[in-house]
This record gives sequence, structure tokens and C-alpha cells, in this order.
Amino acid sequence: MTFDPDPGASTEAARPSWWRRRWDGLRAWRPGANRAAVPPGGVRRVWRWTWRIVVVLLVLWFPVGALIVENIDADPQFAPRNVAPGESRSVAAAADLITREVDAKTWAPMMPVFMPAGILDNMPNFQRGVMAAVGRFSTELMDQVGRVRGTSQVDRDLEQARGFLNEQPNIWIWQPSVSLWPSATSAQKYRAGRDRLVAYNKRVGTGQAVFERRADNLQALIDRIANDQGSDSAVIDQHIIESAGDLFDRRADDIFYFNKGRLYANFILLREMGVDFEAVIRERNLTNAWNGMVETFRLASALQPWIVWNGYPDGLIIPNHLAAQGFYLLRARVQLREISGILLK
Repeated sequence: MTFDPDPGASTEAARPSWWRRRWDGLRAWRPGANRAAVPPGGVRRVWRWTWRIVVVLLVLWFPVGALIVENIDADPQFAPRNVAPGESRSVAAAADLITREVDAKTWAPMMPVFMPAGILDNMPNFQRGVMAAVGRFSTELMDQVGRVRGTSQVDRDLEQARGFLNEQPNIWIWQPSVSLWPSATSAQKYRAGRDRLVAYNKRVGTGQAVFERRADNLQALIDRIANDQGSDSAVIDQHIIESAGDLFDRRADDIFYFNKGRLYANFILLREMGVDFEAVIRERNLTNAWNGMVETFRLASALQPWIVWNGYPDGLIIPNHLAAQGFYLLRARVQLREISGILLK
């Protein structure tokens, strides 16, 4: 009979390490494994730690992922790059806006709910507003600026760009409500529209495509933008009438950030149109009026409260950010109408 002076030491040394116990537990569930060789308590501990790790990862996946993805970029210094002589700066700006929102960032409106971007709210609405302005611009390019007159042939690149850029913004690779087969995403369609704009602009630079810098074309462009701003102001007005004072209003920020995106994209496009149509603006003595209108769009797009409140318009404590945005929006619309009236003369 032998005497062990330290039974606890031998017992501790004989016990497998924590990692060894986890590994044995996982091996117990591989195909063909002898599960009887692993103590039941070890298996239970493995599963207990497994579901805890899964829960922690899920908890971090959405908030941390959303914080990484969210990027509402209303940089007033944004400008088109690599614009060759003879090309349109406003067309180049539209193409670069698409590249920034679709390629440099995540196109959030199409993301499903199991992706971090799928739980975002403000960024998707901002991007929808940006694309709404770009889509409107592409339509007017096809109908007005890209043709010599209304009876001339429609430019093929602009026709395709208009179709792609006015597609729905929330199409993911699979939409069971539409089809059981995979489809082209919104991002893919917007990239295709961007490519058509770039191709058209290169042809403009070489003189193979039309970009008519006439007063009537500029007037038609700003009239369409003014109509869109009027529609947005009507949405603000109706929402304030129905929901002003509701501290838990969940639609106010949707409306605010959609308008912010459209105002920002229109600010960039109108600023560059001022360069494209510089001769017309100077000839009609519109330089100061044009610059003032562009500045109003910049101020409107710069509004970015931490929380979008839909308080009473005459409230003392809780502001109404929709009313503040609506003031700049309507001011910009009035300035657009004034410039349009002068261009008609």
C-alpha cells in the first residue's frame, strides 16, 4: 500500500483542462463518435456555452454592425471628379453620387432584416431621397437636355439610364412576393444606370451626343425640381396636421431624412448646373439669384438634429423639425419659380 502525501494535487493534475473538456464535448457530436465515452455533464456544458456565445454574437451583430454601416453623408464639398472638357458637370455629379451611395457605402434600402443595415431607418430614407432626385434628373435629361428638340430621337444611353435609375430602391436578390427566382438588386440596376450616364457624358465630351445648354431646357429642369419640392412640402404639411405633438411619432424622421436626401442631391446637381448653363445664367443676369437659390438648398440639406421631433409649430419646449425643414424647402421652391419666370422672358 502506497501513501499519497497530496491527494488533491494528483486529482487536479488528472483532471482535463477546460479547453480539453470543451473539445471532447464537441467531438462527441461528430458523425460516428462514441457519445457514451463523454460524460453527460460535459455535453451540457458545451451546449450551455454555445448558446450563450450565439446570443452574444447576435446582440452585437445588429447594433455594432448598424453603427459601422450607417453613414448619412451630406458633405457640401462633394464634387464630380475627372470631368473632361466638354462634358457635363451635372451629369458627372449624378454619376458620382450613385457611385458614392451604392459602391462606397452600403445601399441600405434593399437590405433584409437579418443584415445590420436592415434595422437602419434614417440612412435608407436619405438614400431614397438622393436617388429620387437623381432619377428625376435622368428623366429630364432624356426628355429635354439630351435632345435637340422634342421631335428628335431619344438618346439610347439616357433612355436606359432613366429606366434603371427610377427602379424601386428596396429590391434584394430574392423577393418571394414577386418571384421565387433570384433577381437583379436595386444596387445592380443603379450601377447600370450610372454606367449609362457615364457613357452618355463621354459622348457629349467628344461631340457625339447632345447636351443642349438652352434657357428653355434649364427652365424645364428647375420647374420639375420645384414641383418635387412642392410635393415634399405638402407631405410635411399633412403630417404636421395629423401628428403634431406626438412625441412617439415614428414617421417624422422618415419624412425628414427623405427630404434631406432629395434636398442634398438637388443642391449638388443645381450647383453643377450653374456651371453647365453658366452662359445662360450670365446672359439673363441670374448669377446672384442662382447662387442664393443654391445656398438655400445647402442650408436645407445641412439640418441634422439628433432626434427629429414633430412638436407643435408654436410649441415652447419640443421643436418641430419638419416645420423648420419645410421653411427652407418652400423658400428654395419660391426661388426656383422666380428664376424660371425670368428664363421664360
